[in-house]
Amino acid sequence: MTTRLLQRWAGVVLAGLLAPALVTAATAVPAWSPDDAGGASVASVAERARKDPRLTRPLHLDDRLPATGQERRYRRIAQTPQAIWYAPEQHPTSSLAAAVSDQVVRATATRSTPVLVLYAIPDRDCGQHSGGGLRGAAAYRAYVRAFARGLGTRSKALVVVEPDAIALIGQPDCADTAARLKMLRFAVTRIARTGAWAYLDAGHSAWTPYDGRARLLKRAGIAQARGFSTNVANFRPLPDERAYATGLRRELARIGVKGARYVVDTSRNGAAAPVVGDVINPTWARLGPAPKRRFQDGLDATLWIKHPGESDGAVNGGNAAGQWCDLLADRLLGRADSPSC
Repeated sequence: MTTRLLQRWAGVVLAGLLAPALVTAATAVPAWSPDDAGGASVASVAERARKDPRLTRPLHLDDRLPATGQERRYRRIAQTPQAIWYAPEQHPTSSLAAAVSDQVVRATATRSTPVLVLYAIPDRDCGQHSGGGLRGAAAYRAYVRAFARGLGTRSKALVVVEPDAIALIGQPDCADTAARLKMLRFAVTRIARTGAWAYLDAGHSAWTPYDGRARLLKRAGIAQARGFSTNVANFRPLPDERAYATGLRRELARIGVKGARYVVDTSRNGAAAPVVGDVINPTWARLGPAPKRRFQDGLDATLWIKHPGESDGAVNGGNAAGQWCDLLADRLLGRADSPSC
């Protein structure tokens, strides 16, 4: 899963999707949410809520999470709704639509809202622990089309689009900025057409400098999306992320993208304060606030996007990125470490 380098933490250093008919060329007009009701009548508010179940339904709990089937001491993790990630290493293009559709059907059957992550862009993670992704723009477009087919034509899912892909721009192994932004714009637009709420990832509050990040998000198609995600697979406290998101929303509005909303990954941000220098499978990290629909001041929800107990890479006792590790799960739960993964 996505990792962070030390410089990203140190200061020198890491979205209603709209139906296309509601989007202008430069300005997002988000779908209704409770804090936007204004002077609407109680009847009209209730009617809108009935039309979009994401406003009221719980988040989907999949029974195939990494913590499922582990020892009982990890039940707290296994019984918490989490995002499901789609990457070509686990879900090749040929079977992707069926896999996404299966997830949507499972959520529909339990009257819950699925949270999905698209994580397949070429040069993913720019050669770091979660490096990989597809080879070239044509393969990526095919993957996105398959992902969108799986969502269907009236999707009620939440989709986080390409963690880190914007914030990593400028890294040596991610040099083709124009091509990357074009691929992201294609992904956001295709997902938007399904009805899903798409959140284009925007890094996190300590991934600096982020001057110009709003313009990158605009070029990547955020005007077609519900908004953006922050703190995916990271550890920044919720107040820090809310302050960062508030500033980013202000910058987006200034350049013509108004009403962008956001979600925050709180799966591993429960520590009182981050510890500089220990940022990959950190020894100090703890589980964060449980996922919750919020719809307040631009914040749609806190989500568990990263799977707690999954490794960031072979650091601090971890195994390969994306693999379950008892030791790491025990740390997050504030228990004595298991001797190994």
